[in-house]
Amino acid sequence: MTIVVDAAPIIALADREDPWASAVLSYITDSRELLVLPQMVVAEIDYLLHSRFGPRASRLFLQELVFATYAVECVEADDFSTIALLSDRYRDLAPGLADLSVVVLAHRFQTNRILTFDQRHFRTMAPISGGAFELLPMDDMRDR
Repeated sequence: MTIVVDAAPIIALADREDPWASAVLSYITDSRELLVLPQMVVAEIDYLLHSRFGPRASRLFLQELVFATYAVECVEADDFSTIALLSDRYRDLAPGLADLSVVVLAHRFQTNRILTFDQRHFRTMAPISGGAFELLPMDDMRDR
């Protein structure tokens, strides 16, 4: 299976005091699932790490990309029409391109599993193929 990764869990890894950091680390180090990171989210993570924790944090994240911890995937030209439709459908939520790229890549990889803390957007938005997203690590904690 595949998990699409959003920005906030990766940011949590840089914050030793974040209560979710250990759960996120477990997904990244112990999971045998493909971890897909949208390229738009990569840019968001780099910016947030650098602005909140400094250049060392963004360099450490770059090393994770070098070592292929994540499968970095791009939104393709044909995906922008879908993103525009989703943006219109969820205009009251005002999701950005990064969040919408998560939805598109979840569809491409036929998964509803997202590593995210963003319940506001992803509890409301639905997978393109229907159903609901499984938000990790929250939903896993709920099932225990």
